[in-house]
Amino acid sequence: MLAVLALLSLIIYLVYNLLPVDKAADMAMQEIAANKNLVYAERYLYWQRRYGLDGSLFTRYLRWLGLAPFYDGSFQGLLQGNLGTSVSYGKPVAEVIVEPLKNTLLLNALATTLSLSITLPLGAFCAKKRGGKRDTAVQIGTIVGYSMPTFIIAILFIWLFAIRLDVFPVSGTSSVGKDYVGFRAFLDKLWHFGLPLIVMTFVSLGGMTRYVRAAMIDALHLDCIRTARAKGLSERLVVRSHAWRNALLPIVPLLVGWLTSLFSGSIMIENVFGINGLGKVYFDALTSSDNEVALAMQMFYIVLALAGNLLADFAYGIVDPRVRVGGRE
Repeated sequence: MLAVLALLSLIIYLVYNLLPVDKAADMAMQEIAANKNLVYAERYLYWQRRYGLDGSLFTRYLRWLGLAPFYDGSFQGLLQGNLGTSVSYGKPVAEVIVEPLKNTLLLNALATTLSLSITLPLGAFCAKKRGGKRDTAVQIGTIVGYSMPTFIIAILFIWLFAIRLDVFPVSGTSSVGKDYVGFRAFLDKLWHFGLPLIVMTFVSLGGMTRYVRAAMIDALHLDCIRTARAKGLSERLVVRSHAWRNALLPIVPLLVGWLTSLFSGSIMIENVFGINGLGKVYFDALTSSDNEVALAMQMFYIVLALAGNLLADFAYGIVDPRVRVGGRE
């Protein structure tokens, strides 16, 4: 994981440095415009050293990581907790992403809880009722949710729930002109998150429900399930204690991957609904060439994906007793 993280960090740093963006030159030009007596070359060199942009590309990469010193001998990289300074906001990236990170974590935590509480039992139900009318209806609905683009579904749900039924607000995270505090402010935020949560849940139901259904169908046809039924065990006990455990084996990696993809998938949701989250900050950074913010966001998604793979490995050991992390029988 560390090797992959180092390699990916180098690749994305090189990619972002291919963009025609030079914040040292921009700062020098702003100073020259304010004071004509300043020398451009001197101010440009000053800002290069200030941002750690002097030297070779690999040296700048090591400075960004915090493995090489700046001109003044200090270490101010990722390993020291310094994510850089945002050009657009004029303040440290860590300060820029604090509030958006809270909104994104809350939105994805609620979406995950709601999606799993529906997806897992719904997939198991469809597997037990395979071929029935209710199974067919669910499959049609999941295909629609799986096939349609997220922004199209979001627009349709906005038209239905916000315009026609007037149940939820169209966008934002708080009511305009209302200075709520404490628990009332939290409830107001949940009300604004209602429509994005419905969209995220509907979109996620398509893929995961079908995966759970297919895994449960395979599990219900195993020999151990036939043996359990032959022993006279109730169908509920057979499904919950035997079939469900076997069905989890192929679902675990997909489930963990789906959980990590929720954060990247929320980029579209946050922009459509005007939510001040990491996805919106990332999108704004890309459109405004704010590379420090974009790099920080990209590293966040990379670490999230790697952590998801690690969690999947540990989850295998929990779900399947035959798997031993230490390699022992």
